[in-house]
Amino acid sequence: MTGATGRLAGRRILITGAASGIGAATARLFAGEGAALALLDVQATLLAEIATDIGASAIPVDLCDAAATTAAVNAAATALGGLDGVINCAGVTASHPLGEWTLEAWAKVIDTNLTAPFLVCQAALPHLRQAGTATIVTIASGTGLLPTGPGVSTYAASKAGVIALMKAYAGELAPAIRVNSIAPGIVDTPMVSHVLGGYDNPDDAPFVQQYALKRVARPEEIARACLFLTSEESSFVTGTVLAVDGGRTFH
Repeated sequence: MTGATGRLAGRRILITGAASGIGAATARLFAGEGAALALLDVQATLLAEIATDIGASAIPVDLCDAAATTAAVNAAATALGGLDGVINCAGVTASHPLGEWTLEAWAKVIDTNLTAPFLVCQAALPHLRQAGTATIVTIASGTGLLPTGPGVSTYAASKAGVIALMKAYAGELAPAIRVNSIAPGIVDTPMVSHVLGGYDNPDDAPFVQQYALKRVARPEEIARACLFLTSEESSFVTGTVLAVDGGRTFH
């Protein structure tokens, strides 16, 4: 990879949601920076293609299945000979007015966006402790800091939960394990195609004009934030939520 500096040389990193979007971009960036990677996702075919391309281990798993998630994390640690870091990228989105949310739809969002990071972190914890110094980074959302409109109540709740969970872990697991989250603005990924798909140029979406930079983020830009929080360059950073939102002031 052009410009790679080996900032993750020798690091063994697990990435969830690695078959597409931010997870895939992070996997490619981290591989170029020298990390050994285990990639988890429910999309087995796409996951295998990316893993083969970058020389990573592919472990298909439904992160809503608690037992399967624990087994997958342990398989990742076995494949890599341990774990030095975790990147939680897997996520789903949905939008319904409050009166139309079903318990099933609620559970799908909460299980994927909040319960799955809990399960991954819990299963990874013994391996991360053995590493001596380790990192956890979880993709939250600016919506978890400030809901962006009607219909996003459950998604906002799941991402606000992630932010609080990572802050709590940062205090509990310090000093050996640093824990942070990232709150992106809108990112051009398959997960938000229903929002951006009506525009030939995603930057033309009217709400994007609320962003100071007047454009949608690329997955690689969020991946670079993951790299910062996983590398030694952020060695004195823990318990933070980093807004990578193009200036759409979520705080």
